[in-house]
Amino acid sequence: MVKIAYDPTPLHHDFELLEFPDVVARLGFEHMQLTPHADFSPFFRYPKADDAMVRGLKKRAADAGVSIAALLPVQRISWPDEPQRDAAVRNFRRIIQLAAELEVSVINTEFSGRPERSEDSEAAFYRSMEELLPELEKHGIRLNIDPHPDDFVEDGLEAWRVIRGLNSPLVGFVYVGSHTFHYGDRATTLIPQLGDRLGAVYTADTFDHRRSHGLRYISNPPGNASRVHQHLNIGAGDVNWDELFAALRGIGFLDREDALIVSNVFAEDETWEASAAHQLETLRRLLD
Repeated sequence: MVKIAYDPTPLHHDFELLEFPDVVARLGFEHMQLTPHADFSPFFRYPKADDAMVRGLKKRAADAGVSIAALLPVQRISWPDEPQRDAAVRNFRRIIQLAAELEVSVINTEFSGRPERSEDSEAAFYRSMEELLPELEKHGIRLNIDPHPDDFVEDGLEAWRVIRGLNSPLVGFVYVGSHTFHYGDRATTLIPQLGDRLGAVYTADTFDHRRSHGLRYISNPPGNASRVHQHLNIGAGDVNWDELFAALRGIGFLDREDALIVSNVFAEDETWEASAAHQLETLRRLLD
């Protein structure tokens, strides 16, 4: 049966890292996905966790009855300039080690390249993966990738082609609900193509930025390259959740023991407890 995990990003401002498992358990979740945190693996920088931190986190999670289902680091593994790419690979090697020490078999991440240099970024991605795939194979860790808005590839189908080009069963796709419209709003056609290479689904809602003939959001100056999306409670935006879950059910994703659904709402920090309750109740309904 698919796992439902909590993304503890809303807890960062009020709790210490080692408190996360207790709070996640109190919210009713049995699993959590550990996202970038200053004490563990910050955005774009070398991880800061040592052996003592890892032992402490494992113990607190075990005591709380919460599993760490996945790590979510963000490193510039597709950066078109070599110094940043090289540092990202070094950082990611350490993240893989941390995952192995925590006995976490899944890492979810982003491409982290640049859309204005898409060809160079794609080449950098493949170069990085040549170095990282042996590490993933050594530790038996699966890597899933989200084509995030403002990355070198944003369209879901094109991102799947990039991932497929690696020719490795260890690398799969993260489908992020709040990125649906940047993907091309193609859940019903993309998810069947992904099949068992779909490793994780993040559940947060968003508005369709393409509506009103592209004028739903106005940012100045006109024609700038900004990307806009939200991470709202399910039901507060435009994502068709019944359609998305029907597609997931159609490929057997919801029956897989290794499948992961993550609640990752970032827009409700002021009401994070009520938001978590809403997400868990809604996800259980969608699964039923």
